Amino acid sequence: MKSITIKGSERESVGKVATKALRNAGAVPCVLYGGNQAVHFSADAAAFKNLVYTPNAHTVVIELGNGKTFNAVLQDIQVHPVSDKILHIDFFQIHDDKEITIEVPVKIIGNSKGVMAGGDLRLNNRKLKVKALPKNLPDFVEADITPLDMGNKLYVTKVPTPNFKIMHPDNTVICQVKISRAAMKAAQEAAKAAKAPAKKKK
Repeated sequence: MKSITIKGSERESVGKVATKALRNAGAVPCVLYGGNQAVHFSADAAAFKNLVYTPNAHTVVIELGNGKTFNAVLQDIQVHPVSDKILHIDFFQIHDDKEITIEVPVKIIGNSKGVMAGGDLRLNNRKLKVKALPKNLPDFVEADITPLDMGNKLYVTKVPTPNFKIMHPDNTVICQVKISRAAMKAAQEAAKAAKAPAKKKK
């Protein structure tokens, strides 16, 4: 999985006044969990652009400028309900020998027979939770829709999962090919034509 580096500064004061001052200065207060103790730090809001405003999943290298470096993943984010400004971010520290769970996007590949025949492809899950060691975390889950005919569904059990596990029930549908209105109408008209009695020749 691709990684993004966030350069920040450790926070000495974590009170409301200090937090407000950070936000006013264009910084985002953050907390890193998962270690021996929580690490409070802040970083410029612009540093999170490629981490937050993207459909892709990333691990994070947090550099605090005092020689401390942590590997982590984004755990939770709080945004302002009106302005969408980032208010606070929680990170979780990852370790090379411990599995973690993270959401990754679904990447559709292939050409479905059902879609080429006029069906509509519906993506039921754009992201899936996966569990793996940090080194085995995938950038995405690859879903091949080639075998799907009209009315077929692609379940999580039908996608390759090398070195990672999909943390969803086996009956979870990734995508499906639904019969479009045009295809349904054409099928109905064809059925009516087949049932209609042939006209007698004079």
